[in-house]
Amino acid sequence: MLNKAILVGRLTKDPELKSTGGGVSVLNFTVAITRKYKDANGERQSDFVNCVAFRQTAEFISNYFKKGNMISIDGTIQTRTWDDGEGKRHYVTEVLVNDAGFIESKREMESGGAAKKAADSEELPEMPAEFDAGAVDDDLPF
Repeated sequence: MLNKAILVGRLTKDPELKSTGGGVSVLNFTVAITRKYKDANGERQSDFVNCVAFRQTAEFISNYFKKGNMISIDGTIQTRTWDDGEGKRHYVTEVLVNDAGFIESKREMESGGAAKKAADSEELPEMPAEFDAGAVDDDLPF
């Protein structure tokens, strides 16, 4: 079996490093990943993926990344559940980060240069007009 997640996206807010009761560094953050194609209105949609990093990886992200910076993530997908004080069950799916890395140069990260260039770029293809993301093929074997 294989559980591998590789993401490239932008941090949605400045990382806030916290510690567990045992003193382990932990960082919960969200990465925004823009989809490849534009929708019917000519806009690109984004997915927001929750991530969690521990120890040195959490400290690395906290020290070198801020809101809007592009980041690469290598990790695994995990799900967990818990019951709150009222007995209501909560579910969360997130990426457990094993490794993180830079995508932009230090200059681009500080000036927002790569972000502006990506926003202005029209290199990505348009979604074909006949494409229906909601279409379901009942003949699929899964």
